[in-house]
Amino acid sequence: MTLAIYPGSFDPITNGHLDVALRAARLFDRLILAVYSGVEKPNQLFPIAERIDLARGAIEASGDPVARRIEIETFSGLTVNYARAMGAQTIVRGLRAVSDFEYEFKYAHMNEHLAPEIEVVCLMTSSRLSFISSSFIREVAGLGGDVRGLVPTNVEVAIASRAGVLGIG
Repeated sequence: MTLAIYPGSFDPITNGHLDVALRAARLFDRLILAVYSGVEKPNQLFPIAERIDLARGAIEASGDPVARRIEIETFSGLTVNYARAMGAQTIVRGLRAVSDFEYEFKYAHMNEHLAPEIEVVCLMTSSRLSFISSSFIREVAGLGGDVRGLVPTNVEVAIASRAGVLGIG
């Protein structure tokens, strides 16, 4: 049985993340969407428990039959150590644009150095979603912009419920 890890902060999970997760789940028997619970960032939108709930809700609401292969877990520390501990053979990464390539290239080679038995596979985000990032979503939402269609519906609702916190409205 093949197991892959798709790590990230997912703050918040976007339609781009969801696209990569569902496509990766078609390639592997199991996929763990691994939500990083390490150092809290100063511009963090959602605490770890809420990020997990939002990711789980987005995966379930996708309606895609392959979603049943996706598990949501948290981790901290090095991704390769988590992947080893879970028995994963692969780490999945998403590429939105050429600008992501240099970082992911270095990331893959460092992981190869640390854990040569674990492959890093990069999936290109669908072109219609390639401009979306969690940091853009946080910025746009924080300035009162409309993020509908860029994040799953449950994330839209969660962002709207934080309107006062974000300075919206």
